[in-house]
Amino acid sequence: MSFVASVLRVMIASPSDIPDARDAVEQALYGWNNANAKNKQVVLIPWRWETSSVPVLGDHPQSLINAQGVDESDIVIALFGSRLGSPTPAAASGTAEEIKRAVDSGKPVHVYFSTAPLPRDVDTTQLDGLRQFQTDIGQRGLLGEFASPEQLNHEVWKAIEHDIAAADLGTPVLQQKPTGVRLRVQSEQEREATGLDKRGKMKYATKRRFDVYNDGSDDAVDVTFESESNNGAMRITSPSEPITIQAGTSWRIPVTYSMGVEGAKLKVSWSENDERQEKVFDVQ
Repeated sequence: MSFVASVLRVMIASPSDIPDARDAVEQALYGWNNANAKNKQVVLIPWRWETSSVPVLGDHPQSLINAQGVDESDIVIALFGSRLGSPTPAAASGTAEEIKRAVDSGKPVHVYFSTAPLPRDVDTTQLDGLRQFQTDIGQRGLLGEFASPEQLNHEVWKAIEHDIAAADLGTPVLQQKPTGVRLRVQSEQEREATGLDKRGKMKYATKRRFDVYNDGSDDAVDVTFESESNNGAMRITSPSEPITIQAGTSWRIPVTYSMGVEGAKLKVSWSENDERQEKVFDVQ
């Protein structure tokens, strides 16, 4: 059953050496949603640059991540393992710049340092820089630690509860649902572990999909999907028979791209009031 809720976007910031910790934070947010979203009328949306950022040119990559991630998020959770990260034009690392920008804009920022054993191939220069950063930032507030994904899960829940209580969000206002069928398409991607490489490190593959939402008041019936691209390099896995997307629900379409795909579009056709309708969505 649907419910009204305030939506908070939570940015997960960290250097690249602790993907497992980033995954743990994302799972903690989803777990909190499952347990609390309906009763507390709050939904948490994780934001990770590798899955949520939109490729665009025109500025330094960190500036674009700042604009898309930091500026559009309500909460920032920053994690460090054994690396500080690569320097940017404005800070010692991208994560350090994200933390400063979020703090300066008044957003809740929670910073956690791993206490797990260091890797055997640890970069001592990076480690020294991280320790200096930890000392410096420790003068600006309270820092957290985690030794395992389970402990990080607990710390994230505790931080979220604190932020929600401090935000005093009030009661969300129910907006009137558009009448008829109202379809929209959201491109999504996620990382999936595929096993270990020769060095014993986890390998990941990116899985892409289109989520087709019906935000209207009526069911979309006899729905079919068709991929369109200039060079035919986009392939979708559509259902073998027409389907129904009920009002307020969505349908997931797996998609694969070949190199060099341009002008990718998804055509969605459906029946409404005994008339055939179609809409083409730009999904590139």
